[in-house]
Amino acid sequence: MAVKIRLRRMGRKKKPIWAVVAADSRAPRDGRFIEDLGRYYPLEEPARVELKDDRIKHWLKVGAQPTDTVRSLLSQQGVLLGLHLEYKGGEPDTIAEAVEAHQQYRQDKLKASAKVTASELRQQALDAEEKAAAKVEAELLEKRKKAAVAAAEAKAREKEAAAEKEAAAEKEVAAEKEDESSEESA
Repeated sequence: MAVKIRLRRMGRKKKPIWAVVAADSRAPRDGRFIEDLGRYYPLEEPARVELKDDRIKHWLKVGAQPTDTVRSLLSQQGVLLGLHLEYKGGEPDTIAEAVEAHQQYRQDKLKASAKVTASELRQQALDAEEKAAAKVEAELLEKRKKAAVAAAEAKAREKEAAAEKEAAAEKEVAAEKEDESSEESA
């Protein structure tokens, strides 16, 4: 009897849930199966996979052949990597670390390529708008500071000019008084 590890459709209309099963290759897709090995939820974001790793490894070791889709799922979950490292004679700790690193890499990759929702786009637009408004406000504040400094400098120059004029006027008055007093003495 040729055993296949394949998907068996469950769920309801337009809401599929797939069972990962070990079944005789001659049995119909949704018919008899030997053992239930897990679930695949493709409509969740991201798709969720629950597998019984030890039982899948058992069936693979006794010769069961996974279908292409199941092989892809097993590869993504790191089951085939663990089995390969087992065949190569790896230590259980190193196998567990390698599988964990593989799963972490997949999660990071999924997060990076996750779909952006409308609310996230709206929030990003609001954040960008707030940054632009803050930048404009900062530029306006800087211009106001420069204008205030320029006005203060202009007032200081005016005061200096007025003080110089007063000093010049006082010198003239003092010079005239000296001229008058020198004319009177002469």
